[in-house]
Amino acid sequence: MSDASITLGQRTQLLVENGAMGILLVLFFLSLFLNLRLAFWVAFGLPVAFLGMFIFAGSLGVTINVLSLFGMIIVIGILVDDGIVISENIYQHSEMGKSPVRAALDGTMEVVPPILSAIITTVLAFATFLFLDSRIGEFFGEVSTVVILTLVISLIEALIILPAHIAHSKALRRTNYNGQPKKGPKAIFHYMRKINAYGDRFMGYMRDQIYSPVLRFVLTQQVLAFGVLAAVLILTIGAIGGNWIRVTLFPSIASDRVSIDLLMPEGVNPARTDSIISMVEAAAWRVNEDYTERQTDNKQVVENIIKRVGPGNNKASLQVNLLPGEERDFSSPDITNAIRDEVGPVYGVESLTFGSGGNFGGSPVSVSLLGNNLEELEAAKEELKNNLENNSLLKDVTDSDPQGIKEINVKLKDNAYALGLDFGEVMRQIRNGFFGAQAQRFQRGQDEIRVWVRYDLENRSSINDLDEMRLLTPSGERVPFDEIANYDIVRGTESISHLDGMREIRVSADMEDPNGSSTEILEDIRNNVIPPILEKYPSLTVSYEGQNREANKLSSSAAKVIPIILFLIYATIAFTFRSYSQPLLLMIMIPFSIIGVAWGHWLHDFPINVLSALGIIALVGIMVNDGLVLIGKYNSFLREGMEFKKALFEAGRSRFRAIFLTSLTTIAGLAPLLLEKSRQAQFLKPMAISISYGIAVATILTLLLLPLLLSISNTVKVSGRWLKTGQKPSREEMERAIKEKNEEAKHESIV
Repeated sequence: MSDASITLGQRTQLLVENGAMGILLVLFFLSLFLNLRLAFWVAFGLPVAFLGMFIFAGSLGVTINVLSLFGMIIVIGILVDDGIVISENIYQHSEMGKSPVRAALDGTMEVVPPILSAIITTVLAFATFLFLDSRIGEFFGEVSTVVILTLVISLIEALIILPAHIAHSKALRRTNYNGQPKKGPKAIFHYMRKINAYGDRFMGYMRDQIYSPVLRFVLTQQVLAFGVLAAVLILTIGAIGGNWIRVTLFPSIASDRVSIDLLMPEGVNPARTDSIISMVEAAAWRVNEDYTERQTDNKQVVENIIKRVGPGNNKASLQVNLLPGEERDFSSPDITNAIRDEVGPVYGVESLTFGSGGNFGGSPVSVSLLGNNLEELEAAKEELKNNLENNSLLKDVTDSDPQGIKEINVKLKDNAYALGLDFGEVMRQIRNGFFGAQAQRFQRGQDEIRVWVRYDLENRSSINDLDEMRLLTPSGERVPFDEIANYDIVRGTESISHLDGMREIRVSADMEDPNGSSTEILEDIRNNVIPPILEKYPSLTVSYEGQNREANKLSSSAAKVIPIILFLIYATIAFTFRSYSQPLLLMIMIPFSIIGVAWGHWLHDFPINVLSALGIIALVGIMVNDGLVLIGKYNSFLREGMEFKKALFEAGRSRFRAIFLTSLTTIAGLAPLLLEKSRQAQFLKPMAISISYGIAVATILTLLLLPLLLSISNTVKVSGRWLKTGQKPSREEMERAIKEKNEEAKHESIV
């Protein structure tokens, strides 16, 4: 028995457990670095946002499944980001001596523009998935829907509900410890205040002793700092290009079953088909005995095997159901390869394939040969199959042109035409003799009776009967078949495929190593295997199908959608800060985030794939958020009259805590999934790696590279004005915040 709901239940339970662990980690870090009451009200936004999402998700067709749960895990860390920024800012205003209500109002209103922009940019980034073609777009569209709904609800909660809770709670009240021992809840809060004090000292140490000196060095040695970051980016791109960091198209999806498919030539005796599949089944049980001895607690690695013969006499299959992946010490590809090795080569079969898990988007290697010259197609197919079978990185090489059932091809001799016979007449008489012809039809009661006439069984059961058949000529004479015609016995065509108006034969293969680089193999086939074949058979063309077609479909739609999304993100930031240069600086940081994505995959020994790229798209929205907060504070300091260099330096210091904590909670939310060893979670890991490691590097980029780019941008603008007018302006005059302040002052003076 095979029950797919068991696998679904296991994956769902796995993600629920990881999500719960992520929430606990987020709460832990919030309570460690924030006032406990502030941390509580920030965390309170989590259930509010999720409950709000559940209200609307059903009407949009979202169900509780693996992908929607993954979307919830992604958004756990992002949800508290806005709450952290708002609560931190409210707390800073409270430290200035303001009343709780006034601190809540002023602190919230100060960060509304960057918070609103941050949510919009994140929503825009995740909305990309809704417009992507291919199965990836269909699947991850549900992830987008969950993230977008949750973020919108969280924005309402963060801007309206959270400030009200903080203003009317004890979070902003100052309590003096009189030395008396505390009991009950007060003891807990007293103990947490001590922990917060340690957290504050740690954060202060990080900001004052590590971050501040590094930031000062970066702003002083700008060329060196930018050169180091650029060199690391170039090194990363080189590592990807040199296949040190592997790249593939789609991830392999783990499974708890091994599927073995046997295809025999058409017309084979069904007993022959059954004997071969039974031999493979016996080999699978022998492998089970070997692996069971090595399995923890000696549990049976193979739970059961389902054998099917059919449909047809030439097809059979085995479904080997394995011990669940959580309890099994061996991967399904390992067991699959062991069964293949145990079976060994099998002769006289069309194909015998051993599959474990699923290949998202189709076969990793799939090459279609196109042309209308059937002889060249057949010859090219055999050459290509031989090349792929000799490649040790590939297995299960198959083609879409198996031999069909045996057919008799009749050819007339010249004397047949002299006797007045043609091909149609000869074939009609052969059909009537062996298949039969309707001689009469009459009614008997309510039944219609048809009378067919043909040779008796004794005279139509052997191919020799065709040789001895006598055909009637137009003159009324009968001549032997072998005097007017001859025949060949050949294999027919089982199926005919066309692609782009031409006959197609597709040759496909699977990866020997599920985590291998299919792009490298495809590149080798393109450059070294296909050119000699096309040179030898010039009438043919080649199309790359399977995962390659799916990836091309995805990339072509992404090429249209992503520039529009990036422009909308740019426009949103430009509208918020009323500046063209500052959003551009945030965009420049995006390529540098690839550093974290690439080396994160290398550390976890995962190839970069399409899901990793989707993680980068999601990362863009998250990454921009921290930059918005820093730029917002920088502009605020300039408007307050702070000198340029000091404003830039103090903006980094002021927002260090919020940026560090928002990044930490986002990574913490994904950490359980990232560290999950279960095989059921492996196909989701690339996206989690991209976001987690990308955020880690993006934090450094925001705190160091963004101030550096702001300083370089200001230098360029000052130099440009100097060259244009001959007068060197101050650095502050060239910043948009100061220009707006001067325009407002001018307008007020006129009024």
